[in-house]
This record gives sequence, C-alpha cells and structure tokens, in this order.
Amino acid sequence: MKPCLALLPALALAALPSALAAQAGGFADPGAIDAEIAAFTGAPAGSPGGARHPVDRRLRMAACPQPLALAWHGRRADMVRVECPAIAGWQIFVPVNSAPAAAAHAAARPAPVVERGQILTVAVEGRGFSVSQQAEALEAGAIGDWIRVRPDAQRAANGSARPATNREPIRARITHPGRAVIPVG
Repeated sequence: MKPCLALLPALALAALPSALAAQAGGFADPGAIDAEIAAFTGAPAGSPGGARHPVDRRLRMAACPQPLALAWHGRRADMVRVECPAIAGWQIFVPVNSAPAAAAHAAARPAPVVERGQILTVAVEGRGFSVSQQAEALEAGAIGDWIRVRPDAQRAANGSARPATNREPIRARITHPGRAVIPVG
C-alpha cells in the first residue's frame, strides 16, 4: 500500500523533532541515515536493492557537521559505505539486498590502481604532520578504496627488501597509484 503523497510533508515534519533531538544530544540520527541510504540505493530498507536492515539504533555516532558521503563498497557492491567526512568523522558499512542496480554499480567500478602484493607508500597524516613508510598491499583497490596493508618494518628501518612477516595488517585509503593514507583526527 503506497502512502498518500500529500502526507509526506507531514511525515517529514513529524520526523524533524526526533532528528533535532538526536542532533542536540550530539549523536547522529539513525533514521536520517536510513533515509539517506534509501535515497542512495533507490529502495527502502528490507526491500530488494535497499539496506538489509535499518541502521542499528544502539550505535552512538557523533553528529556529523558535514553532509554524509555514501558510496558502494565491496567487490560486488553489496554494501553501502556511509561516512562522516569531518576530521573526527566515522564510517559504517551497511549490507544491501542484491539488486540489478548494485550489479550495475559494480560493473561501473573504476579499475584498481593498487594490486595485491604491490609495495606502496602509506602515510599517517594529521593536522600539521605526515609520517610515511613502505607497506605491502594485501588486496587490490581503486582510488578512494580502503584496503588492508601490512607495514614493512625492515624496509622502513634499514632499506632492505626483506618483508616483515610479524606486522599486523592495518587499513589505509588509496589516494593515488602507489600511495595510501591513514587520516588521524
């Protein structure tokens, strides 16, 4: 059953107090995030092409002072990455029900600029500083993708080509071919 279009403004006004209350408490409104995901995917939560489930109401993410950034995520575009692009921002990954639209976005995905096993420069950047070292890409990715990398302690320490096998993988965002960044708020 479709809601009457005349009721949409009233529904939007009814949702406004809860959104303002969430903003006043310093937390992002999960309902507003759900609405943005539905607008991005073109389908409401629980339906084909939409989010599998609404955003977990127990999450307490800081209210975002900037518009949220949404993008398809995953090799099959089976998740939506929702990100607050502020300096001390956050990101969540929301699984979606498979749909032809998601497959079309996956097919239109840009080509990887970093290949698995490639040695790249990873920089930790913050306000007024940047520290970089070599790391091995543990997965391929295009510009803007977050991938797992393994820092190479020996290469950074003495310039040798011996790989560091005891280093834990970390996630970094690809900014250019052969370069990834870990932003620090």
